Amino acid sequence: MSAVISDSPKQNSQAPEGVDFNNFILEIEPELNAETDEAINQVKPESNPNLQVQFKSEKGRLLLLLPPAPEKSRNPVYWEELRQQLKHRLSGGERFLQPHTPVHLIGRDRLLDSQQVQEIDALLCEAQLPLKRIYTSRRQTAVAAATAGYSVEQQTTLGHLGQGQEASRQAMEEPLYLQATLRSGVEVRHRGTVIVLGDANPGSSIVAEGDVLVWGNLRGVVHAGAEGNRQCRIMALHMQPTQLRIADQVARSPEDPPAQYHPEVAYIGPDGIRIATAAEFALADLTTEETP
Repeated sequence: MSAVISDSPKQNSQAPEGVDFNNFILEIEPELNAETDEAINQVKPESNPNLQVQFKSEKGRLLLLLPPAPEKSRNPVYWEELRQQLKHRLSGGERFLQPHTPVHLIGRDRLLDSQQVQEIDALLCEAQLPLKRIYTSRRQTAVAAATAGYSVEQQTTLGHLGQGQEASRQAMEEPLYLQATLRSGVEVRHRGTVIVLGDANPGSSIVAEGDVLVWGNLRGVVHAGAEGNRQCRIMALHMQPTQLRIADQVARSPEDPPAQYHPEVAYIGPDGIRIATAAEFALADLTTEETP
């Protein structure tokens, strides 16, 4: 069994920094009934900020909020209208749109493909606003964004964004599957297990509350059990990470890599993070289960 050299555990380790949604207010359109339906349908979309592309400055960050999915709105905002709204906002020169300010795209439950994400990025680039990360509750949008090379965080539902830490204690999400190569600068965050069918290149980052499985070369930074679950594992066909983290434990690869690579599993043992070949790990796990 081969081992990695473990750094000292970080006792005050915190979850990776993301957007602070504690004071974020999500406006939900009210359900309509027969008496109010006609009156509300007469309201122009411009009078409801929830139906508009919005920029919001929050604690030094610039948030770009998209309208909800068309199928969930009485006054749907389709892609072409959304694009025009964004162009209008950017050309309007809102007072807090300072050049070179990183933008966090809040996609909500809106379904975006890779081309649409790239069009949003292009419009932002024209205004000298770099797209830093995409937040979405749609798996398809998360996959499309990561495949196109963008940093992404998949949210469950956006109804929990103002509920503080209580939301982090909920059951983990279903696994996020990505069939792509994670290039340098791409960061993937997910409140569950992340499975990558491809390589994670140096400079990439994966942060998961569950396990991380890379069916390829793992050379970036990986954090499994990000909310403190020490039972989580990191698995890869070719394990050569820049840094490994499981819960509050941190480790780095051995200085002398093995002559031949085999599928390996990283886990927390009695003396910190250890790495074993998949065959050795499975055998040890099976032996433990059979021990009375």
